[in-house]
Amino acid sequence: MGVYNSSNFTYHCNFYQADFATHVLTCIIICIGLLLTLVSIYSVYFTVRNDNVAPIYVINYLISDLIQLCSMIVWVAEPNYWKIYEIFFYLYGLSVTASSGFMVCVALERYLATAWPLWYHCRKTIKSSLVVCIVVWSFPLIYILPCHFWAPPMVENTIFGVFHFLPFPLYIFFVAGTLRALSSSCSFPSDEKRRIVATLVVVLLIHTLFFLPSIIFFLSVEARNNCVFMYLTSTLVRLSPLADLITYVFIRKGAIDKLLSSLCCSKVNSDEINRTTA
Repeated sequence: MGVYNSSNFTYHCNFYQADFATHVLTCIIICIGLLLTLVSIYSVYFTVRNDNVAPIYVINYLISDLIQLCSMIVWVAEPNYWKIYEIFFYLYGLSVTASSGFMVCVALERYLATAWPLWYHCRKTIKSSLVVCIVVWSFPLIYILPCHFWAPPMVENTIFGVFHFLPFPLYIFFVAGTLRALSSSCSFPSDEKRRIVATLVVVLLIHTLFFLPSIIFFLSVEARNNCVFMYLTSTLVRLSPLADLITYVFIRKGAIDKLLSSLCCSKVNSDEINRTTA
C-alpha cells in the first residue's frame, strides 16, 4: 500500500519505542478483533434474505477485515521466510482496498433503498449482490497490483491517495440524498430512519477518521517524510477493523434502538439515584 522513503524523515523518531508500541497495539487489535469479527460474520450470515441483501456486503466487508487481522498475525509472528511476509503484505493492501469498496456498497445500498425504493426493490437480488462483491474483490487485482509492480513510486502513491479519496464525495452525496428522501417519506418508521441515517454517518466518520490521514500520507511528500505521521497513519489503518464492527451494530435491525434505550434507561436510573440521595 504505497511507499515511503525512510531516509528523508524531517522529524527525529525513536524507532525502537515506536515499533514496540505498534507491536503491542497490533496484538491487542488481533485479540479483540479476531473473535468479534468471526462472531459478527456468523451472526450476519443468518440475516441474509432475498429481500435483504445488505448483509451480503457487510459479510464481505467483515471478511476483508478478517484478512487484515490475519495479515497482522503474520507481521507479529515475524516469519523468517521473507516471501511469506511479502505475500501477506500484498493481501493486507488488497483487503484494505476491498474494505473501502464494500463501505461504498453499504452506503449505496442504504441510499437506493430510501431514494429509489421501487427501482431498487425490483432489482435487489442475492445473485446481483454477489456479482457486485466479485467485482469489488477483483478491482484491486486488476487495477492496484499492476500499478504497484509497474508504476513509479510517486505515481503509485498518487493513485492510492486518489483511490481512497474517491469515496468521500460519494458518501456525502449518499447522506444528503438519503436525508432528503427520508424527510419527504412517510413509508419509513422513525426507528428505521434513525438506523439508515446512523449507518451512513458511521461509514462516513470511519472513512474520514481512519483513511483521511492515509490519503494525506500518499499525496503529500512532507507527510511521507514525517515519521510521526507515518506511525499515526499506520496505527489508524490497523484500528479500522475494530471500527468497522460499529457499522455492523448500526446496520443490524433493532441494535441502534436497543442501544439508545439502554442509554436512556441508564440516564433515568442516574436521575432517580441523584434525587434519592438529594
